[in-house]
Amino acid sequence: MKPFFASLPDDAAVPHVFALRPDVYGPFNAGNQALMRGDSPLTVAERELIGAYTSALNACRYCAGGHRVAAELFGVDPSLLDELLNDFTSAALEPKLVPLLAFVRKLTETPSRMVQADADAVFAAGWDERALHDAIAVCCYFCFMNRLVLGHGIVPIAENFATRGRRHYEVGYLKQHPELYGEGGE
Repeated sequence: MKPFFASLPDDAAVPHVFALRPDVYGPFNAGNQALMRGDSPLTVAERELIGAYTSALNACRYCAGGHRVAAELFGVDPSLLDELLNDFTSAALEPKLVPLLAFVRKLTETPSRMVQADADAVFAAGWDERALHDAIAVCCYFCFMNRLVLGHGIVPIAENFATRGRRHYEVGYLKQHPELYGEGGE
């Protein structure tokens, strides 16, 4: 299967899409770096888990695969994402993460049904507004990226997940492929 755009290579990845509009994705990616690696009440591992989980819920194998590896490299149990997807209620989560990930799931699957009680459950678990804001922003970022990848017809190559995940772990979101887009990243 090939990407939908003839200008993209058969093995296209996010950096190839970003290279189509460096004026848009350069600044966008600087924000991604701040969101995913900057100061937050959420750990980097929790943010990567939210990204992988959101991507899996959106059936975006490309994003879920690489970010799952990154989450695992940051210390997330390798079986946790599968547990969340197979039976959320019995997943081996810290109790504090349950309402936060339930919020992310609902925001991903049925965003028009969000209600105050969803946020209140997160706050009751001990998270503050900044933590919930960051979880929402990570979820939104990954929903956007999932649609960008799927909309361009980017084919997930499972053999590349480990390499992409390691790059996210070691480098973050900037300067991963400067040959394709200058200072932007994947």
